[in-house]
Amino acid sequence: MTESSAQTSSPRPRRQAYALAALGGAFYFLGWAGFGLWPLSLICLVPLWGALEIGLSRFWRHSLAVAWLYGTVTCAGGYHWLVEFLEVFSGYGYAASALFWLLFSAYLGFNFAVYGLVYRALRKRGWSTAFVAIPTLLLIEWLYPSLFPTYLSNSLFAQTALVQIADLGGPMLVTVVIALVNLSIYEAWRWRTARRALPRALWGITVAAVALTTIYGLLRISQIERELEGAPVLRMGVVQVNMGIFEKRTEAIEGHRRHLEQSRELEEEGKLDLLIWPESAFVDGLPRRLPLSAEMVRRELESPLLFGGVSTERIGGKRRVYNTVFLTDAEGTVRSTYDKTYLLMFGEYLPFGDIFPILYELSPNSGRFTAGTHVRPLTLGPWRISTPVCYEDVLARFTRKMVREAKPHVLINLTNDAWFGDSQEPWIHLVLSRYRAIEHRRYLVRATNSGISAVIDPLGRVVARTGLLTRENLRYDVHMLEGETVYGRIGDWPGWLGLAAVLFMFIRRRDGGR
Repeated sequence: MTESSAQTSSPRPRRQAYALAALGGAFYFLGWAGFGLWPLSLICLVPLWGALEIGLSRFWRHSLAVAWLYGTVTCAGGYHWLVEFLEVFSGYGYAASALFWLLFSAYLGFNFAVYGLVYRALRKRGWSTAFVAIPTLLLIEWLYPSLFPTYLSNSLFAQTALVQIADLGGPMLVTVVIALVNLSIYEAWRWRTARRALPRALWGITVAAVALTTIYGLLRISQIERELEGAPVLRMGVVQVNMGIFEKRTEAIEGHRRHLEQSRELEEEGKLDLLIWPESAFVDGLPRRLPLSAEMVRRELESPLLFGGVSTERIGGKRRVYNTVFLTDAEGTVRSTYDKTYLLMFGEYLPFGDIFPILYELSPNSGRFTAGTHVRPLTLGPWRISTPVCYEDVLARFTRKMVREAKPHVLINLTNDAWFGDSQEPWIHLVLSRYRAIEHRRYLVRATNSGISAVIDPLGRVVARTGLLTRENLRYDVHMLEGETVYGRIGDWPGWLGLAAVLFMFIRRRDGGR
């Protein structure tokens, strides 16, 4: 599909390439978790490959620019809510927030610029799109540094049977299936335009992959549902008080009163094995030395309480603050805690803020938290509980590390998505977390300050949830599971295979690729 030199020197093919890139980027973010038009994800890569083929023989800058545009459009659409977040909570104003959103989108979208350069280099070495396209995609999903990991697989979150293979290879294995469908459509288009032979082998592989994925998913659904029937139960109650991010600080007494009041309502409905409050539910600083009496927090409550709060200590005369999860026993004593390890940029710290303190003066609402150093479980009787905080539950590799070390019976995510207001972000956060339940075959319980609190079963299905910006309680009996999945044992092996394939293609030239 390589254009002639005469064609590539004219502006029309270049404009076509940029139009295709922008269209493909729009398909990507509209098909992804936020907007959820998932069929678009099955064709979102087709315009990218078509755009990259235009001018392939001459200009590496063209490949970079076209792919970067694709990535920037993808991320700008997916992270459109970032403008409101920065404007409201960082205090920069609309213009500065919009500028940061654009720059941030361009940075995140540069992963596809890398994709475009690698794609071009391998195509120039004679390898066809059929060989190059998917391994290179896995490579950028796996290795490109980003604040929020982006997997194409997140577009299929509602297709329960198709995402069960995540317990074999994580989100990237689902990406492979989606990319195969894209590739088959792309090669069919090339065949229809008489640019290549009928891609029978690729079509056969794609049909087989989709069929096997579906069959595996249906079998695993049946198997896991049988396991749940005989598993022991933990009766949980989740409190969602719906206070704004600033209200929690300025009206701390009211916030504490609401948590206690709604917890009593849950206890009056029946016995609970565990009450759960969200991230930073108790805003007064607590000491870090254990055991710790938490009677000032739980008051007259009878149930063990898992809650998010702030812990403090002084080291070398300097006060350190941690975003901490506390677990009390039935007597109100805290014997185990977990400190958030991955801090949220701008919300919990400012990049280079310690070097340039003036940045905190420019962004007065940003926190100065210290990162945690371990992923040990919290223990409640015989049960082990892992508690990823905030967006830690969207980090597949981090959650895998936590599960491998802690071997939890359940995952409980404490979050405060009030930062993002009435935007798509809380819904996206819920969607991305669903893969963690599938990858490790555990229930994932999410307790949020303002929504969306939810219970996700080991098949990735949301079996109970609250609304967004609502004050309500959630009660659910969670089944406690054990065991390790293939993904839990081996990890991101699709990424390793993608890397091996790309390195092989760089080392060995192939003649006759199209």
